[in-house]
Amino acid sequence: MLSKIPIKLDEISDENIDLEILRMGIIAELDAINLYEQMAAKAKNKYLKRILMDIAREEKTHVGEFLALLLKLDKEQVEELEKGKEEVDELTEE
Repeated sequence: MLSKIPIKLDEISDENIDLEILRMGIIAELDAINLYEQMAAKAKNKYLKRILMDIAREEKTHVGEFLALLLKLDKEQVEELEKGKEEVDELTEE
């Protein structure tokens, strides 16, 4: 993982451990997406580019899996995501 894990799992309470693991999984997958897309942009071989972009898409699915479970387990996250969406909608209205 390119990002440094911002927390030490052994210091997290049992109550919050699963949410932290899900968030770290999301971070790892986002790192992987960035890495594969950057490598694809630099790759010379068209097949290598195609494979790297396919893998990046698969990582996006993994983000979705982690996020879907996070949203089932963390209702506050659901509320805050909705607030963020509303702010974006307001700021991008024309």
